[in-house]
Amino acid sequence: MNMKKWLDDLKASDEKKTMPILSFPGTQLIGADVGQVCSDSELQVKMMKAVADRVDSLAAVGLMDLSVEAECFGAKVVKQPDDVPTIREALITDLETVKDLAVPEVGSARSGIYIEGVEKLLRAVQDRPVFAGCVGPFSLAGRLTDVSEAMILCYEDPDNMKLLLEKCTQFLISYVKAYKQIGAHGIVIAEPLAGVLSPALAEEFSEPYVRMLADAVKSDEFLVIYHNCGNAVNRMIPSILRTGCDAYHFGNAVDMREIMPQIPQEVVAMGNIDPVSAFKDGTPSQMREEVFKLMGDLCGKYPNFVISSGCDIPAAAKWENIDAYFAAVREYYRSQK
Repeated sequence: MNMKKWLDDLKASDEKKTMPILSFPGTQLIGADVGQVCSDSELQVKMMKAVADRVDSLAAVGLMDLSVEAECFGAKVVKQPDDVPTIREALITDLETVKDLAVPEVGSARSGIYIEGVEKLLRAVQDRPVFAGCVGPFSLAGRLTDVSEAMILCYEDPDNMKLLLEKCTQFLISYVKAYKQIGAHGIVIAEPLAGVLSPALAEEFSEPYVRMLADAVKSDEFLVIYHNCGNAVNRMIPSILRTGCDAYHFGNAVDMREIMPQIPQEVVAMGNIDPVSAFKDGTPSQMREEVFKLMGDLCGKYPNFVISSGCDIPAAAKWENIDAYFAAVREYYRSQK
C-alpha cells in the first residue's frame, strides 16, 4: 500500500474516519485481561481483530505498552492483570555506566511477542492499514533512568544522557525496521516524556533522536506518526515538526485551538478526546457533546485534522462510550453535507 497516497487521500476526504489509539478495551470483547494480552501474541491478534470487527476505524493501531523496550534493556517490569506493565525501578542509576550498556537484540524479552502480534494482525485485518507502536527515544531513556530524574540528568550529565539516547535510538531503529519488514504500514512513536521538557531541552534531547529514527524508517509504504501527550506541546510545535514525521498526534492536556494554527496545511494532526473523562468515565451523550465541540467549534474547519483519542484508551473504557464516539464522528460529518 502506498501510505503517502493514503495520507494525501485522507487530507482530501470530506468525510474522514477516525483513528483513536484503541486496543486494550478489546480485552472486554475476548474475555482476557491486560496482563495476559501483553504476554501472548495470539491473544493480541484476537483482541485487535475483535476491535476491528466492532469499529470502522481509519486504521488498526497496535498495543501501546511503553515498558516493552525498556524490558529489552534489562529493566524490571511489574505485570498486573488489569493494567499495562510498568517499570519497577531505574535500571541506570549512574549515567557514567551507560558506556557499558549493551544495545539489546530485537526479539529479546517481549519485543518478539509484539512483532509476532502485528504480523498475525496483518493477516487477520486486511481492510485497513495496521500500525505498530513503540516508545520514543527520550521516553525510553526516562524509563531506564527513572522518569522523574530524566530532566535533571539532562542538566547534570548531558554528555552521558546523549550517549544513552544514541543507544536507545539505535535499538528503536532496529525494532521499528522489524515491524516494517513484516509489512506493517507504519509506527506510532509515543514520546510523552518529552512533554515535561522545556522547548530548549526538547530541541536538544528529543528532537534529534526522533528525527534520526524517522529518517531511518519512513518511506512511501511506511508512515511515522509522532505522539506527545505532554501539556507543554503547544510551545514545542516547531521542534516537533522538525522531527520530520509524517503525522502528529496530540493529547488532551493541550487545547487544539492553540495547536492547529501552528500545523502546516499539508501536515496531518490528530487528537484529542480525553481517554479517561470521556471514554472511561463519561456517558454516550457526553461523548457526543465532546466530539461535536472538538469538531464543530475548534477543529472541523481544518482539512488536515483527524479526530482521535487524546492518548491510549484505557482497558476499562466503556464500549457504549466507544461506540458513541464512532457514531458521533459519523453524525458530525454527515451533518456538514
